[in-house]
Amino acid sequence: MAADDHGTTVRCVTRTYVTTPIYYVNAEPHLGHAYTTIVGDAITRWSRLMGNETKYLTGTDEHGLKIQQAAEANGQTPQEFVDEIAPKFAKAWERLNIANDDFIRTTEPRHKAAVAELLQRCYDAGDIELDTFAGKYCVACEEYYSDDELVSDAGVVGEGDNCPIHHRPVEYFEEENYFFRLSRFQDRLLDWYAKHPDAMKPEHRGNEALGLIRSGLRDFSISRTSLEWGIPLPWDPKHVTYVWFDALTNYLAAIGFGSDPDAGGENYEDWWPGTHLIGKDIVRQHCVYWPAMLLSAGVEPPKSWAIGGWLLSGGEKMSKTSGNVVNPLDLIDDVGLDGFRYYVLAETPYGSDGDFTYEGLVGRYNSDLANNLGNLAARVATVVSKKCDGVGTAPSPDSPLAAAAATAFDDTAKWWADMQPSRALDATWGLIRATNGHLEQNEPWKSEPGPEVDTVMGDALEALRIVAILCAPAIPDTAQAVWERIGMTGNVLEQRLPDAATWGQYPAGATVTKGDPLFPRIKL
Repeated sequence: MAADDHGTTVRCVTRTYVTTPIYYVNAEPHLGHAYTTIVGDAITRWSRLMGNETKYLTGTDEHGLKIQQAAEANGQTPQEFVDEIAPKFAKAWERLNIANDDFIRTTEPRHKAAVAELLQRCYDAGDIELDTFAGKYCVACEEYYSDDELVSDAGVVGEGDNCPIHHRPVEYFEEENYFFRLSRFQDRLLDWYAKHPDAMKPEHRGNEALGLIRSGLRDFSISRTSLEWGIPLPWDPKHVTYVWFDALTNYLAAIGFGSDPDAGGENYEDWWPGTHLIGKDIVRQHCVYWPAMLLSAGVEPPKSWAIGGWLLSGGEKMSKTSGNVVNPLDLIDDVGLDGFRYYVLAETPYGSDGDFTYEGLVGRYNSDLANNLGNLAARVATVVSKKCDGVGTAPSPDSPLAAAAATAFDDTAKWWADMQPSRALDATWGLIRATNGHLEQNEPWKSEPGPEVDTVMGDALEALRIVAILCAPAIPDTAQAVWERIGMTGNVLEQRLPDAATWGQYPAGATVTKGDPLFPRIKL
């Protein structure tokens, strides 16, 4: 907050730019993709509730050898292949109620222009040079590995010729490549991170990235002559850039980098730097390669990285290669859209690995949603119907729930800001638990209608009003349903915090309705 020349308090609007990794289109969307995308969606919605002007980006990575090979195996051109798969990601995010503002594809002209601009800047800075490369390459993760990084069939590091991520044999490549001289950036990266100690969250994931930098940086190849499906280098078109100069630049392309603001294009600096949500397996590329590339190009590194663990299936990372993919859309049929979203956000602390089980999904649904939130909403509506003629009553300014609501907001806001959805939701559910406890203590269903019951139920309705706002980023449809059932008008997501969480705003006289159960219990 700040004051203008007349002493009036005005809100300082902050711009927030949130991105997911772009997803590779060699396979259809699975639960691992949905995990990061839903986390980003909830963080975005919370940012908007806090009054920030917010942009949320996701998209698809459509170039590279994997795509070229998959298209050939399918009897298609690469463009035909990606045109078939990419829309499935966009449709999946629509089904999962993802509030992204943009969906970028790396085959779009705006992306190609941004890649060319970034490449040219780094080349002009003298940080891209021609050299000959021979090495072992994993097509699946599009990364070269040294012998001491490869693993044996038994998983022993430093032995064998298997990729440490995909556990399948690497291929040997030898050709003339352009290289980005990453080795020059060790001190500059360490200096930048020293000045931005909270840039990588959680801390233990950030420490992994710093360890990579301190252990010494190798130059990496940025072009191939044996690859056709990609973006040509602007100064040497027989070379095609691949992977990181292509994929990572999407974050800038979506906000106008490479376009001319004077010719009607966006100014990328209006939104940059942004916040990247990434998985732990791409820390090296996002937290080492990417900021070095940007520093070379004269662009500020990202504001922050939220580094997630893997959502495992059967103890392994979900992948087409492992054959353990779970389709998120199948799960919606069982627990509903918000039931699925809640599980993804609440089950595992962000940054740690989680292991998906159907039993865990149903258990979380029944305990937190059916037994807690759903039960509270139904109980309040039932008592108001029987004891208050279905009309909402005013909360007490001195209610013991007022302190619980203030704590719930403070803790919820803290954990969302720290990129920890599971802890933010637990803080919100603290108010649900406190309200259920308040009702159990006062037992208004046993009392005759009157002022005492009116006060207890007014307190419960006010708590539900605040709960609806605080849980809206995670379960927006349910939050809106609760909002409307307690008689509130408008869109709950258009509320603005912190003001909307201040105790005492529930309007007496609103009509309260019960409706069907929000979360019917599920039996395994």
